Amino acid sequence: MTDPVRTRVAIIGAGPAGLLLSHLLADAGIDSIVLDSRSREEIETTIRAGILEQGTVEILDESGASDRVRTVGHRHDGIELRFAGEGHRIDFADLVGRGVWLYPQHEVLKDLIAVRLAAGQDIRFGVAADRVDGAESDRPRVMATDAAGRAIEIEAEFVVGADGSRSVARAAVTGSSTGGYFREYPFAWFGILTEAPPSAPELIYSNSPHGFALISQRSATVQRMYLQCDPDLDPNSMSDRQIWDALQASVDGHDLVEGPIFQRDVLRFRSFVAHQLLRGRVALIGDAAHTVPPTGAKGMNLAVADVVLLDKALRALLLENDSRLLEAFPEKALDRIWKAQHFSWWMTSMLHVAPDASDFDRLRQLGELRTVVESESGRRYLAEAYTGWPLAGR
Repeated sequence: MTDPVRTRVAIIGAGPAGLLLSHLLADAGIDSIVLDSRSREEIETTIRAGILEQGTVEILDESGASDRVRTVGHRHDGIELRFAGEGHRIDFADLVGRGVWLYPQHEVLKDLIAVRLAAGQDIRFGVAADRVDGAESDRPRVMATDAAGRAIEIEAEFVVGADGSRSVARAAVTGSSTGGYFREYPFAWFGILTEAPPSAPELIYSNSPHGFALISQRSATVQRMYLQCDPDLDPNSMSDRQIWDALQASVDGHDLVEGPIFQRDVLRFRSFVAHQLLRGRVALIGDAAHTVPPTGAKGMNLAVADVVLLDKALRALLLENDSRLLEAFPEKALDRIWKAQHFSWWMTSMLHVAPDASDFDRLRQLGELRTVVESESGRRYLAEAYTGWPLAGR
């Protein structure tokens, strides 16, 4: 073991939450070290979808974290809810005066890594955190191992666990790596990337007797689509023809533009909220603190909301020796987290067909969808939640 490396804030995880937090802290003159077990290439090339709320886009843009989100990303002012063979547009701009941006998460990560490295940020790729010690002390420590197997100790004034759903830091906060409120779903998404022009100008969320489908976009020539499936489905068990037939059946009445399928995967999802978000001088943010089903497009946006709160709390703690914002962080963060959990659960349960659904369940679900699209208040709630509630302190 070498002598400890010292920094003000040690951030475990070079995902959107960890990198954005390091960026905002640097603006206040607070240095940090970011470590991640993955390589830079792995982080930047792992393809992930991304719907960014307007508040998220404003934070990325105004802080200088990303100047491509508005130029390369695509603003959407609505979505289509499709059921019973008909489409119903939810007009975000008209209902709440806001929109969302289609900008994949890996592109956000490319932007953040580039801007942080250009500023001299200490990012340690290929360094795996093993545990966090001394959470209740004034100098918590991250015990880690580099790619060559050498032990590293990082001593900080504060440690942030932004290390995803399999968080190492979670045990230091909750007492267990799995300590939290949990719900698993009996279905997953079978996702594809296809070489084809867009099948629609905006996202289509479709409920059908065959299950849920999401028709999304990636670029003028590449599209992302999802199909409800069994969580244990082998992604290679279906032919391209079977996939297109299933997608077309699930968006009854809307013609899809077909093309070669060059990527396929199965995305399992669940709902999770850690029992605690803060213990002493260790906090959890992003997927280390919570995960949501992707139906509500809340994952990365919730992480950004966490970061905005924790950034203000750490500035007060480390620059003014004022712990009040940090003490209030869990309650303020959880207020938004549970609202997002409800919205994500609601969208998921309203649009997917449960394996054991009865005729009553199916007809009730259609009644719920009609209630939403035929009510201005229902449409406004969906638009308000989807585009994002105001970020605390902004």
